[in-house]
Amino acid sequence: MSANTISRLKQHWIEEHRAWCRRDLGERRWVSWWVDGVDSNVRLDDRVCLLVIVGVTEHGHQALIAVEDGHRESEASWYALRAGLRARGLMQGPKLAVGDGALGFWKALAKLYPDTAHQRCWVHKTANVLEPLPKSVQPKVKAALHEIWMAETRADAHTAFDQTLKRFQPKSPRAMDCLAKDRDALLAFSDCPVAHWVHIRTTNPIKSTCATVRLRTDRMRNCGSHETTLTMVFKLLQSAQTGWQRIKGFRKLELVVNNVQFRNAEHVVDQKDRVAA
Repeated sequence: MSANTISRLKQHWIEEHRAWCRRDLGERRWVSWWVDGVDSNVRLDDRVCLLVIVGVTEHGHQALIAVEDGHRESEASWYALRAGLRARGLMQGPKLAVGDGALGFWKALAKLYPDTAHQRCWVHKTANVLEPLPKSVQPKVKAALHEIWMAETRADAHTAFDQTLKRFQPKSPRAMDCLAKDRDALLAFSDCPVAHWVHIRTTNPIKSTCATVRLRTDRMRNCGSHETTLTMVFKLLQSAQTGWQRIKGFRKLELVVNNVQFRNAEHVVDQKDRVAA
C-alpha cells in the first residue's frame, strides 16, 4: 500500500478508537476481568505501556472493554482508566479480577470497586517464586505449586499450600515468603464454580491475545508513536475478539452475578433456598 493509503487508514482507525472509547458501557454486566499491561519498544527513547481489560459478561461472552495509553501501569493510570469506565456507565465492578502483581492496578481497583475479589495469576506467581531458586530446585517447587492450583477443592488447595511451605521454607525462605503473602488472592478462584477455574486461575486468556500484539510491535522498533501503537494494538485486539468463544460453564454465571455462594466449587443452598424449592 502507498504511504497515503496507510496514512488514511491510520487516521480512520484513530477516529474509530476515539469513538469506541466513548461508547456506553451501562448495558452489560461484567462477571470477571482479565487485565494486563502491554509494553512496547516501538521507540527506543520512549517506552509505551498500554492498559488492556478483557471481560466476561453474565452470558459468558468474552469482550474487549478497554485499550488505553498508560504510564508504566501506575496506580494513577489505572485509576484514570477505571474512572473513565464509570463515567460511561460501568458503575458496578466485576465479581472477580485476574491480574499479575502490578500494585498500581490492585490499589486503583480497591478504590473504585472495593467489593471485587482479587485473583493473582498463577503463571506470574510461579515465575516470581522460582526466580530466586537454584535451577536444580525449581522443578520440585514448580511441581508442588502445580498441586496447589490444580487441587480439586479449596480444602485440598490449602492442604497442598501448607505442605509446600513446610517442605521448602527452611532452605528457600525468600521464595516461600513470596508465595505465602498472596495466599488469599491466589486461591480466590476456588470460590467460583469449578467449570470457571480453567479461565480464572491465570491471565492466559488475555496473555495469548497480547502475544500477537507484542510480536508485531517487536518488529517495529525505531518507528511509530504512542498514537500509532495504540491504534495498532486496538485493531489487533478487535480482530482477535472475533474468535473468542463463550467460557465453560457459562450458565452458572447468573448465579455468580446474583451473589450465590460456592463452597468447594459447589452451590451452597441455604435454608431459605430449600424452603423456596
